[in-house]
Amino acid sequence: MTTPERKAITLPRLHEMHRSGEKIAMLTCYDAAFAGLLDVAGVDVMLIGDSLGNVLQGRGSTAPVSLEDMVYHTTCVRRGVKTAWVIADLPFDSYHVSKEAAWKSSAALVKAGAHMVKLEGGGWTPETVRFISERGIPVCAHLGFTPQTVTSLGGFKVQGRDEASAARIKRETQELIDAGAAMLLYEMVPATLAAEITAASPVPVIGIGAGVGCSGQVLVLHDMLDVTQGKKPRFVKNFMEGCGSVREAIERYVAEVKAKTFPVNEIHGF
Repeated sequence: MTTPERKAITLPRLHEMHRSGEKIAMLTCYDAAFAGLLDVAGVDVMLIGDSLGNVLQGRGSTAPVSLEDMVYHTTCVRRGVKTAWVIADLPFDSYHVSKEAAWKSSAALVKAGAHMVKLEGGGWTPETVRFISERGIPVCAHLGFTPQTVTSLGGFKVQGRDEASAARIKRETQELIDAGAAMLLYEMVPATLAAEITAASPVPVIGIGAGVGCSGQVLVLHDMLDVTQGKKPRFVKNFMEGCGSVREAIERYVAEVKAKTFPVNEIHGF
């Protein structure tokens, strides 16, 4: 089957999709071969996630992933991408010490091919977001469950369930938007909270375990292809089931995100 050529996905295009209600399909990606496949399958955004520590390196958390790891995999992915928007995670300890250090880390990822960088957390991060974004690198801010700080959160727990934590997430959201965050990502937050934030947000909101009301969705590639062994998070769906190829599974994911049939809040949400 010949796939029609699509125009390159840009930040203004992603913002227009958010405003118009067209859903954004994002997946993690770590190498050139999969990047090419995801691109032709219609994935809008590829995230070189520090989740590579789990799925590629076999580590128990994302914390040991280095900036050098992220630069290497970003370079690989960008070689396979033709049209998708590319986001790279700032790994643990690459943006925490100072905003100047955060800039240097972000610049390294952009030089490797990223269009945007993603960092985790609120509270102390707006100053860093402002520093990076004012100097020309778009930033995606990750709130809710933040894997880099899983220990301090007491494990893999849904965030924003009670009134106080929901209010904190809303406050941190506004602070990050005011600081110049060009995209938001919410992980493991109640679907109603994420939908409320998305409706009021001037920038796209991507969800993972945050319900169908977000501007778009992201999953770890190895999870949705059923490569990851063992118990998977509630928000994961096996898209390989019933599909004859990896490409078909990815196209199915894109189609279901666009049609708002994935995720189903009652099955994949909180």
